[in-house]
Amino acid sequence: MATVAFTDLGGLTGTRFPKVSEFEDQQQYQGSQSSSDHCFEDIVGNSSALHRVLEQVAIVAPTSATVLLHGETGTGKELIARAIHKLSRRRHRNFVCMNCAATPSGLLESDVFGHEKGAFTGALMQKKGRLELADGGTLFLDEIGDISLELQPKLLRAVQEQEFERLGSTRTIHVDVRMIAATHRSLPDMVRNGSFREDLFYRLNVFPIEIPPLRERREDIPLLVNYFVSKISRRMGKQIKSISDHAMELLTRNAWRGNIRELANFIERAVILTRSDELNVPVAELAASSETCVTASSTFHEAESSVIIAALKEASGRVSGRGGAAEQLGLKRTTLQTKMRRLNISRAEYAC
Repeated sequence: MATVAFTDLGGLTGTRFPKVSEFEDQQQYQGSQSSSDHCFEDIVGNSSALHRVLEQVAIVAPTSATVLLHGETGTGKELIARAIHKLSRRRHRNFVCMNCAATPSGLLESDVFGHEKGAFTGALMQKKGRLELADGGTLFLDEIGDISLELQPKLLRAVQEQEFERLGSTRTIHVDVRMIAATHRSLPDMVRNGSFREDLFYRLNVFPIEIPPLRERREDIPLLVNYFVSKISRRMGKQIKSISDHAMELLTRNAWRGNIRELANFIERAVILTRSDELNVPVAELAASSETCVTASSTFHEAESSVIIAALKEASGRVSGRGGAAEQLGLKRTTLQTKMRRLNISRAEYAC
């Protein structure tokens, strides 16, 4: 059986950008976190989709603009946020991370803005919020779509005016904080159904970056497999040198709905199962998953293509502008163009 040999980690990145890791263990925030002196750590991948994201990171990082990251769970939004911070003028100050979905709604306001002693039952001492801890640096609000409507006006003021009050205090605190927010939800849809404030959305959406799912950058999967096997096997004291062509093909074809995080966990399981120098991939599990996902994916892509083509025909091939295909579909011009490239749809074929 043909095999693919693993290479040393140093040969993985084939990208002209500084290296950034696509996955790292999630750590619960314990106080402020300082950035390291380098800009990125081990980004693994060479796909055009990844290059486009990093180009946007390089453009926006030196500014103080608010950034909104959108992408599915497990695509590495926090790592992109860290990359922006490390390329910014704030890189020597704190990068403070907060997961809005993981914090109970009753504690979220205190966590963001802080509180004074006695502000509520259990507030036994003064506590600085994450906004204060991030002063001079960057505050990353992950899963911003999970923040309550009641708290959104206060957050809008903090983002827009860079000022707030701790719970239980009337003293206004001024800060200089760069905001980076992230979500897997569609905030425009939430605005339309009234679950997210329109003014807050526009204030956060100054520089949006779309993080592609792993299925849209399949050419990076072999590099990621190599990276994770090397990293995990070294940690477990194993020497794994290769993987079969068949297993690598199945890994590349799999849908990976959990994206980078799911791939990393699957590879860790494979490393644990391996007793030789060839990676023992549970191919039966992958094969079943791939067949189901390929069928579902094909059906979805066919439907998506049909809708886009119908809109282009109606618009005589025009993508943007009044009556254009993007307006008909309720999409941004750039989003529609990205979908057209992915589906190999040419506007010229439908132009009158």
